[in-house]
Amino acid sequence: MDKRRTALRYAWTATLAALMLTASAASMAQPYPSKPVRVIVPFEAGGGSDIAARQITTRLSEEFKRPFLVENRGGAGGLIGIEMTAKAAPDGYTLMIMSASFSATSATNKPAFDPMNTIIAVAEIGFSPFVLVTSPGLPAKSIAELIALAREKDGRLNYASAGVGSNTHLSLELLANMAKIKMSHVPYKGAAPSLTDVMNGQIDFTLASYSSVESHIKNGRMRALAITSARRVPSLPNMPVVAETVPGYEIDLWFGVMAPRGTPASVIDQLNASINKILQSADTRKSLEPLGIVPTGGTPQHFADRMRIDYERWLRVIRESNIKVD
Repeated sequence: MDKRRTALRYAWTATLAALMLTASAASMAQPYPSKPVRVIVPFEAGGGSDIAARQITTRLSEEFKRPFLVENRGGAGGLIGIEMTAKAAPDGYTLMIMSASFSATSATNKPAFDPMNTIIAVAEIGFSPFVLVTSPGLPAKSIAELIALAREKDGRLNYASAGVGSNTHLSLELLANMAKIKMSHVPYKGAAPSLTDVMNGQIDFTLASYSSVESHIKNGRMRALAITSARRVPSLPNMPVVAETVPGYEIDLWFGVMAPRGTPASVIDQLNASINKILQSADTRKSLEPLGIVPTGGTPQHFADRMRIDYERWLRVIRESNIKVD
């Protein structure tokens, strides 16, 4: 009787294994995507990452004939949405679209998970340079004059950021280090309130995405001194770059698509190819240009290298500036 039971048990185990292999093979045979794809944006609606995400997901939905649905999960400087992405099933049905804040957040915070090793690159969408904007009453009308004013005030010139360890904070600390000046940091809970205080003169200057300050620059409520990319961009041909005064200074506010580590390479490659195709479209370029976004694309490795370079740079800035996050 025991031999019979053992034989039946082995037969059942073998049958179950065969059924599981068959189900797995059938699942793998389904073309990707076979259902809607969730796209997490770790910030509230209306920001640069959200705008870029909605532009790309609309076109991905058209390309794949399946919905790519944006899900805003703001909070904790992006960590809530980043953690949701890191812990999602690596099956291609959860993606994340985020800005260069990803590298800054990863370098500054010490979460229970490691974003740089739990989330992988899919494709870079493009970049938009930060614009250095000042209060209209500030006497400095160029980066050279701003640096001279900072030296004159010796730490009394203040700047706003979207919070301690944010991309804007680290970018301006890098400028201070490279220009050898002292400035006072005033952190805010997000970019919007800091821009209000720059306009009313309570804060001397800050960095912002062009799309968020374009109207304020045009109506004179802010003064734009320069952009932070390495070279001038087509959407702002007459705007000087910081590097013309501070050689080597380069900050790009990039946007890109990411996925949980373990997502099949075939899915990553398929998404990457489709995103590159979308970015080469004249319609896509035309829709991104008013936002100040320069389409880039490229391989997953290109984007991974971009993320890693920023991450390592911010680690150096944090160490050199002795930045502490509570």
